[in-house]
Amino acid sequence: MPRIVLLVTSPRLPAGLLTAHTWDLVRSCPVLAAAEHPQVAALRAAGVPVRIVATGQIEAMLAAAVDGDVVWLASPDGDQTMARTLGLRLAREPGLAELELCYGSWDPPGARLLDAVAVIDRLMAPDGGDPWKRAQTHRSLARYLIEECYEAYDAIVADDAEALREELGDLLLQVVLHARLAQELPEDERWSVDEVAGDLVAKMIRRNPHVFAGAKVADMAEIVDNWESIKQAEKSRASAMDGIALAQPALALAAKILERAARSVAPPSLPVPPPDPFAGEDALGAALLDLVAAAGRAGLDPEAALRRAALAHAAAVRAAETR
Repeated sequence: MPRIVLLVTSPRLPAGLLTAHTWDLVRSCPVLAAAEHPQVAALRAAGVPVRIVATGQIEAMLAAAVDGDVVWLASPDGDQTMARTLGLRLAREPGLAELELCYGSWDPPGARLLDAVAVIDRLMAPDGGDPWKRAQTHRSLARYLIEECYEAYDAIVADDAEALREELGDLLLQVVLHARLAQELPEDERWSVDEVAGDLVAKMIRRNPHVFAGAKVADMAEIVDNWESIKQAEKSRASAMDGIALAQPALALAAKILERAARSVAPPSLPVPPPDPFAGEDALGAALLDLVAAAGRAGLDPEAALRRAALAHAAAVRAAETR
């Protein structure tokens, strides 16, 4: 019984990058394809004849299958409408041929990131793109980046995996869009998403020598110490305070400053908490800083704790209102 093989290949891999089985298949069977299929040129360059027919030409496939197996270069979705029609035809006339689906190549992990880059390129196109996105700058988008981080944080706190997936997608949009905007900078300043990814890869390899360089570590604490020492050498910072994100909320900022100060050569003593923490803003600030330091010593996150308490109070207010 001859076979009609629907050959599906990944549109995210270079044309011609196919499995050995697929190459054996296309070299031994007649190959049919639509004119615009990206694999046509690659197969012909390798000496494989490809006959061009219109998509959906079932009769042409059946005619080619009279003499044996035939291969149809399907679209990435497997030409589902045509495959369904062909399958019903073969079910009614089982002696004509058998229908088989073959994957000639698969998307590697992360391949859909290429789609994200392509979509942003399309949105940023001068002709037919999105005028709003083309009008943005790194500065105008900054608040959206912060908002998306908080929305992802909310999803994590709520243990909502589906919401987190969506919010991480929104964060990814910000990353790809900022990288695309950077391609419009002057030539000596511009960079792209490839530089972003390349820098990340290089950083992960440098800062994880226990994984990539065979370094021996005794425990998690040594892994963290290695990371910080490598980071310090890379950044050549004059102070443990350098590099702290100053725009973060005050409680989180205080916790980060205290964490960094603990690694300083000679961390100063904290201000002595005043007897009356409400005597003024300086007194209140000193008292709050002392409380944040105590939380750190206890292994608690003061930002998360205050957030949880505030939300619990908000829920209590709502409950009181309904009563």
